[in-house]
Amino acid sequence: MAQRGVNKVILVGNVGNDPEVRYTANGQAIANLSIATSEVWRDKATGEKQERTEWHRVVFFGKAAEIVRDYVKKGAKLYVEGALRTRKWEDKNGAERYTTEVVSSDLQMIDARTDQSIVEAPQMHGSADDLMDDIPF
Repeated sequence: MAQRGVNKVILVGNVGNDPEVRYTANGQAIANLSIATSEVWRDKATGEKQERTEWHRVVFFGKAAEIVRDYVKKGAKLYVEGALRTRKWEDKNGAERYTTEVVSSDLQMIDARTDQSIVEAPQMHGSADDLMDDIPF
């Protein structure tokens, strides 16, 4: 019997662009955005402060995508849980491309001014693979 693996991503960071929202043929909302996470450390050799920022592509489906569409803007601070997925797609020239992204299963918007969670998105129903079948690209 094969052992199950763990594929869980947790991000807390700032949104780098307004969400891009599209809809499947059956009206299911899909929202994409990028989240920046930063880490800071002191270089042991020089004592200088170092910083690195990573950008993460995140995709939301259904009700979570609608919440992102209506409430999330560039600069917003988000807490996102999800799974890492790589999908294959074709560009305009017919070349195969691959994209690795976090498929969100939970979202909380964090308001830095009040330090409270504003909205918690509902859990996705069904698997992300089921939802990916309707993506029109």
